[in-house]
Amino acid sequence: MADGNFNLPPGFFFSPSDEELVLHFLFCKASLTPCHPNIIPDLDLSQLHPWDLNGKALSTGNQYYFFTKLKENRTAENGYWKEIGVTEPVLSTFDKKVGMKKYLVYHIGEAPQDTETNWVMQEYHLCSSGFDTASYRTARRRRKHDQSWKKWVLCRVYEKSISEEGENWYNDDDDCGTELSWLDEVYLSLDDDFEELSMLHA
Repeated sequence: MADGNFNLPPGFFFSPSDEELVLHFLFCKASLTPCHPNIIPDLDLSQLHPWDLNGKALSTGNQYYFFTKLKENRTAENGYWKEIGVTEPVLSTFDKKVGMKKYLVYHIGEAPQDTETNWVMQEYHLCSSGFDTASYRTARRRRKHDQSWKKWVLCRVYEKSISEEGENWYNDDDDCGTELSWLDEVYLSLDDDFEELSMLHA
């Protein structure tokens, strides 16, 4: 990681659930608890366009992960991230709300002459009421005396495919960019051919 490349080694794939992102990564970041391995970098969202994340954020497949400081104004040099009004709760295994997930889309330019892109960001926030651990209570007391503390969010960014246009793509966060392999397509085509032959000989 010394060279700024946060890609995983060959054979490894980073595919955490929403609960894991909040409990095992964002919670550690916000509570100042060491996270091992510390593979998700800190980035300044205002200095990066989404297409500049490669080589800077943790990348796996077509998704990029990074921490950033929470800001009301999510502007970049030539665009901004706009909330689309979709917020989902992040629940633990015991159906306890531990966080929330907001959806944003990147726009180039300034409103109202901006242009919407296919870049989507899922922004994960902690829900303090969902934690009752000693480490979290200690962290909250420490933050009261540290006025420079700012909340962190964990971001997952990906480029929406053309096939997802007009669909509720935000409900498909765990299957972004999933396609059939060439072998699956061959098997499906063989099934179609077999059905046609069966109808001819029926």
